[in-house]
Amino acid sequence: MTTETATSLLRFATAGSVDDGKSTLVGRLLHDSKSVLADQLEAVEHASRRRGQDTPDLALLTDGLRAEREQGITIDVAYRYFATARRRFILADTPGHVQYTRNMVTGASTAELAVVLVDARNGVVEQTRRHAAVAALLRVPHVVLAVNKMDLVDYAEPVFAAIAEEFTAYAASLGVKDVVAVPISALAGDNVVEPSGHMDWYGGPTLLEHLETVPVGSDPSVEPARFPVQYVIRPQSEEHHDYRGYAGQLASGVLRVGDPVTVLPSGHTSTVAAIDALGVETDIAWAPQSVTVRLADDIDISRGDLIASGSTAVASKDIEATVCHLNERPLHVGAKVLLKHTTRTVRALVKEISYRIDIDTLEQRPAPEGLNVNDIGHLVLRTAEPLALDPYRDNRRTGSFILIDPADGTTLTAGMAGEAFDTTVSTIDASTEEDWV
Repeated sequence: MTTETATSLLRFATAGSVDDGKSTLVGRLLHDSKSVLADQLEAVEHASRRRGQDTPDLALLTDGLRAEREQGITIDVAYRYFATARRRFILADTPGHVQYTRNMVTGASTAELAVVLVDARNGVVEQTRRHAAVAALLRVPHVVLAVNKMDLVDYAEPVFAAIAEEFTAYAASLGVKDVVAVPISALAGDNVVEPSGHMDWYGGPTLLEHLETVPVGSDPSVEPARFPVQYVIRPQSEEHHDYRGYAGQLASGVLRVGDPVTVLPSGHTSTVAAIDALGVETDIAWAPQSVTVRLADDIDISRGDLIASGSTAVASKDIEATVCHLNERPLHVGAKVLLKHTTRTVRALVKEISYRIDIDTLEQRPAPEGLNVNDIGHLVLRTAEPLALDPYRDNRRTGSFILIDPADGTTLTAGMAGEAFDTTVSTIDASTEEDWV
């Protein structure tokens, strides 16, 4: 085992329809990987006995809110941190109800892998397709199809094979290239952490084994460098009289001393003169390090500016983006909002709602009444100041933004620059919309 493998971090999200056993799966994963503290397990055992259950209900390890436990469902995103000898994990357990799709967007926005759960008795359902579409929309690079409750279909291989084939075909239509299907029983523990003794026909990895070995991250050296400025450091002390540094977190790529850079949106160019990390000079920095960058030229740079190297993003006031609306208040054409992109916040106007996407069919439909909560659609925005966004498909960090209500600071919408899916979808015009209602 290499040091890199032992210390690598995988962020992953789980999603599934109501009663697919997702919380039980997460609880089983934590329990069988020895990631549950004794007092946590004791509390779950006590709660299970109070509910008349003879064995611990492992779903209670993740259903933390009182409303969740009373209803037996997941409402909010529950984050769990655990580790094995091979890898560290941050798990986002997202809700299954349709009305909480926005919570899945939140949980999966930083994930490198999504576990989509399916009940073996029901197969691929509407919410399964919705979860796959959200994972594709957010450019989650790896997807695991966990076919749960195999014990209730007598561990039948044909049942698993049919579900895996249908889901893989749908995911491929969304542009998802890496799908691994695993037959499991979360309640019995089959193929979650330990291999199942009931499915000799399955020769693939257990769920945990796949999570421990799936490739994570990307090579920063092949990505263009993007450094959003968070703070300008000017000590103006006797020791550092002429010091001017730009502090922030490298969003992508690698910066080296001597690299030519462009500052956006101004377009001024310079060269990296020095890089400071934790008060020590270094010759190189890579994402996602937090560093201070010094340039060879005195340029007017402030918080929100982007120092870029490699292929340069284009700064523009006109932005086309795919969005998921997160707020109960509809989003209409003409709405005045704040747009937050990396460390920069600017005023913006919703010029056009081009269409909304039917997640079940992937068809583009008119949205004359705007976007409602959980709707996914395409917008044209006009900002008060130029912004340098990369296409989301190329850079998840600098291609994403949120829209904020300027009146109360509420988050309205999550946005991704560019088109939604790597696929061709049909368009339903207004004249035929009524036929689809």
